[in-house]
Amino acid sequence: MLILERDGLVLLAERANTGYSDGLLNLPSGKIEEDEDVISAAIREAQEEVGIRVDREAVQIVHVMHYRNPEGEARVGWFLAASEWDGEPYNAEPAKCAGVDWYPINDLPENAQPYNKAGIDRYLKGERYSVVGW
Repeated sequence: MLILERDGLVLLAERANTGYSDGLLNLPSGKIEEDEDVISAAIREAQEEVGIRVDREAVQIVHVMHYRNPEGEARVGWFLAASEWDGEPYNAEPAKCAGVDWYPINDLPENAQPYNKAGIDRYLKGERYSVVGW
C-alpha cells in the first residue's frame, strides 16, 4: 500500500468491478510479482493504478501489518510512503476503479477500506508494526 500525502490529504481510489471491497476507498496497492521486491511492487502499482512515476529513493517503509481479513485469510501488508513523485495522480485503471481523490488523512471517510485505514492510522502514530484481526 502506497501512501501519497500532500497538504494533509491522502490519495485514495474507489475500487470497482474487482469482486472484492468494491465501493471502498483504498491506497494504490497490489500484489508482488515474481522477482519483485516490495518497493519495486509499490512503484509499479503507482504507475499502473494512478499514473505517476516514483523514484525508489523517495519511498520509505512506514508500517508492516500482520492482518487477518474478515474471511479469515492472513496476510502481511507493507505500507510505504512516497515523499515525492512525478505527474499528477489520475485514475489509470478505469475498469477496476471508479475514481481517485484526495481525502483528509486524519479524517478518512466511512467507506475507507478498514485494512488500509488501520495502516494509515498506525502510520500517523509512528507505529512500525501491528497485528490486526487476530
